[in-house]
Amino acid sequence: MRQFIPFRFLILLLVSGLLGSGCNRARHDQSTATARHFEVAEASIDDIQAALKRGDCNCEQVVTAYQARIAAYDQPTRLNAIIVSNPEALTTARELDAEYRRTGQMRSLHCIPVIVKDNYNTAGLQTTAGSLALKGSVPRTDATMVKALKAAGAIVLAKSNMAEWAFSPMVTISSIAGETRNPYNLDHVPAGSSGGTAAAVAASLGTVGLGTDTGNSIRGPSSHNALVGFRPTLGLLSRAGITPLYLRNDTGGPMTRSVADATRVLDALATGPDPADPLTAYGAGKIPAGGYRQFLNKKGLQGARIGVLRTLSERKPDPQVKALFEQAVADLRKAGAEVIDVEVPDFTTVSQNQWCSVFKHDVNAYLAALGPDAPVKNIDQVLASGKYSAYIKENLQDELAHGQAPGSDAAGCGEAYTDPRRIAFRNAVTAVMDRYRVGALVYPTWNNPPAKIGDFKGYKGDNSQLIAPHTGQPAFTVPMGFTYDNLPAGLQFLGRSFDEPTLIKYAFAYEQATHHRKAPARFPALPAAGK
Repeated sequence: MRQFIPFRFLILLLVSGLLGSGCNRARHDQSTATARHFEVAEASIDDIQAALKRGDCNCEQVVTAYQARIAAYDQPTRLNAIIVSNPEALTTARELDAEYRRTGQMRSLHCIPVIVKDNYNTAGLQTTAGSLALKGSVPRTDATMVKALKAAGAIVLAKSNMAEWAFSPMVTISSIAGETRNPYNLDHVPAGSSGGTAAAVAASLGTVGLGTDTGNSIRGPSSHNALVGFRPTLGLLSRAGITPLYLRNDTGGPMTRSVADATRVLDALATGPDPADPLTAYGAGKIPAGGYRQFLNKKGLQGARIGVLRTLSERKPDPQVKALFEQAVADLRKAGAEVIDVEVPDFTTVSQNQWCSVFKHDVNAYLAALGPDAPVKNIDQVLASGKYSAYIKENLQDELAHGQAPGSDAAGCGEAYTDPRRIAFRNAVTAVMDRYRVGALVYPTWNNPPAKIGDFKGYKGDNSQLIAPHTGQPAFTVPMGFTYDNLPAGLQFLGRSFDEPTLIKYAFAYEQATHHRKAPARFPALPAAGK
């Protein structure tokens, strides 16, 4: 079921695995007496680009080092995060090396290997949304966000496994590649549906990743894998070329090991309105002059006012997650913030009836856009083919039976800026933030640790689906520590629409004050060359 790597490419990976996972200048200069070693495990964007500037390694070696980690760790450990590796990644790396030699300049994401969720169209590389029904589907053009990353100098290293058609917030299982596991404890789930991206980035199979978030799918997997996950404001980033779940809620965004890296990726992705995604018209003029990196301030919590949303944090939390959250609140105060409890009046009432099933409409439009080469033409053909995982059969049947077109329901099937119910919900949340003069609301991303593999009853505690997907507001998750058996937990910041700068300030300052991120012990650096 998996798309396998060409034989010559596999040999390259095996050889590079023997050489180690770092970059070594001696590879091209055997006369060098003392070669420098650069390790890609846990490396940041700045780390990689600094190594390139020092001459410790070149881009080809960076990519080869990550390929060695994929070969050594993804399938051998049953992590199962990668669906397909990009056979053109080394060619792109060589082109970037030549560009750097010629110009002496680096683009903003020059030579940064990216793990891309398999629902982003990637020109010339299979895109399946985790569905066996789309096996062999190779888009002719890139999704807008992928195009933006490539323009910034990033390299699509591999496509990651996902919950099939993005249906599950709990597990990452597809009929293409099976089930992805949590790198911190392989007996547990990485959450869904962007769990493949999360597991791969957490285990340093790539530098940064792209996920998508309909209700939970960037923030949940990031929380479960000790990552930073940005769900941006609906309309800030284009969704064109991404296989939809519910387009009225969907957005893409970065999944990384640090706030700084997530911000660098956001800068590259935020390119302004895209005619191919009309919702981006609402983001016109909302990108700050000078970009988002200027808001990476270690003292960003000093003088801040932050609201604790107990309505979410007290939803039957696990004792260890609750303890981590209370410590996070204390850490926010220690870093200079004034933290107060707030409440959204009539939260249950104002937040109800927000979901609307537009999957059939949206996916059929996506499949039509693929043109005559698409393996299936509509979602009815997917169900008829039998090419789907058992756990999503009920989802497919329900969507076919009850799916609606956007705007067809008088109760509201519109998007964030036209649906009266969604506008009322956003206004209620924003009014509370205004009343208490807070820049963000905080709560645990999940109130419970990651469930065990196979334990569907263990799905509980997900707070991500309750506000941001419906109001369209930005929400970021940052590591806040570890619970049982070294399982991660995350702290979520919710902000006003298009106020990513404030969330970046708060999240970065909290991260720098606490430094909760640590690498999964099961995926250490590979031996260096000659060691």
